[in-house]
Amino acid sequence: MATPSKAARAARTSVAPDAITSRDNRWLKEFRLALRGGLPTESGFVGVEGVRLVEEALRSGCPIAAVLFSESGERHRERLAPLIDRPEIAIPILRTTDRLFEGVADTEHPQGVAALVKPRAASFDDLLRVSEGVCSPLLVVLAGVQDPGNVGTILRTASAFGATGAVTAASGQSGTASPFSPKALRASAGAALHLPILAGMSLPILLAQLRVANVRTLAAVVGVRFSASQPVGAQHAALQLGEIAPTLAPWEIDWCEPVALLVGNEGAGLPEEVERSADARIRIPMSSGVESLNAAAAAAVLFYEAARQRSRQGKGNS
Repeated sequence: MATPSKAARAARTSVAPDAITSRDNRWLKEFRLALRGGLPTESGFVGVEGVRLVEEALRSGCPIAAVLFSESGERHRERLAPLIDRPEIAIPILRTTDRLFEGVADTEHPQGVAALVKPRAASFDDLLRVSEGVCSPLLVVLAGVQDPGNVGTILRTASAFGATGAVTAASGQSGTASPFSPKALRASAGAALHLPILAGMSLPILLAQLRVANVRTLAAVVGVRFSASQPVGAQHAALQLGEIAPTLAPWEIDWCEPVALLVGNEGAGLPEEVERSADARIRIPMSSGVESLNAAAAAAVLFYEAARQRSRQGKGNS
């Protein structure tokens, strides 16, 4: 007779009769592409991994193609049961071995649960819609933010402080990392599945649409850009003539009006022509000797000030 410890080990290593045991299974190929490959499937589904992200995906209302559990990941089934066992939806629940799950997972120590989710499509008009009690649209535009961790963190911060939508756009030669890549989704803690996001927008077209919609554009900058050869008098004249946008501190902005915050590339920032075309440039005053903040940290400071002002107005209206 097997000892209890051996019996327990046997139970843990037994494979369910309906488990996927071939790495060539079509479902595993799709999960491998979406998670380890970081690419959407042919049907537009992206991969989320880990119990927290899968839970957020199920709560988001976005279409779910399937949920995959490994043998050890079955321990999370009870937590997710209220979301995946609802009678009004029919989500395929798949099982596989721990070894095969590790082969499709993007993380080093996978939790044994993943899902394929299709992000909700958003239009420009969707970004301008606000729910009752919200004073105005508050958008974040990521223009050339290349690190998916920064993209996800900025979206998480923006969502936490009341942003109503986001746009990802290329900036010069710099494209913005996909907000739906596995790393960006982890960094956003699932916020990218709840916040309306318009991905891959042309920056010049977007700026034109924002202008027509009377949304004020704010260019986040490290410092004030002037040509080294330009005399101080000419700099002042350029400001007076409107050739360059004024530079303001976060608290000098009225965040209760429709606003779009433009965040540029981690190293190069926003192109000069974008800074010039913005309604204002915004700079965070810092102690001497500190040149700049990380893009995600700077966005957090700016959106906190936005939330402070918008919360105050909301209380005043009530």
